[in-house]
Amino acid sequence: MGEPTPLRLILASASWGRRELLTQAGYTFEVMPSGLDEPETGFADPRSFTAAVAWMKAAAVAPRVDSGLVLAADSIGWIDGGPVLKPADEADARCILRLLSGREHELWTGVVLWRRPDDLQVCWQERSRVAFAALTDADIDAYLATRVWRGCAGAYAIQEKDDPYVRVAEGSVSNVVGLPMETMAKVLRGLGGPAPR
Repeated sequence: MGEPTPLRLILASASWGRRELLTQAGYTFEVMPSGLDEPETGFADPRSFTAAVAWMKAAAVAPRVDSGLVLAADSIGWIDGGPVLKPADEADARCILRLLSGREHELWTGVVLWRRPDDLQVCWQERSRVAFAALTDADIDAYLATRVWRGCAGAYAIQEKDDPYVRVAEGSVSNVVGLPMETMAKVLRGLGGPAPR
């Protein structure tokens, strides 16, 4: 008798960053976005916020999967006791970047791995501390012109190497991108998921 066939991996997210992390790590996976309208309020802290939203995403996709592992995640920035949300438009992005400029904030990611068909669910949250460089108005103008802030919590997308504006002071870069790969790989293996190629 050989090794059991690994379960297929289904990413319940339309996030480009999460897809890129899984692809770079060598995972084979399918993409099945949840289509969920994410809540922006109603949570007192980032741990419960990301845990609840990641679970809602997984719960929206799991019934569509006969057999496999559904992977869902949600990330949020947190500063001054409140969330740093995705910007509504460029003016909102400018306000967010001014708030973060020259300061540290927390970036939380909640993750759910939901195994089908037995519905075993493993949920966890990870926190990173992110330090932002002090930004001039010219820096903010240049960053906004790149458009990489669109759809990103905190109006930024960290570059994995040599980011001129953003530095991870504590935690992992992959967590800030949107999926804590080091922990995810261990949990995925334990649940019978695929190994990276």
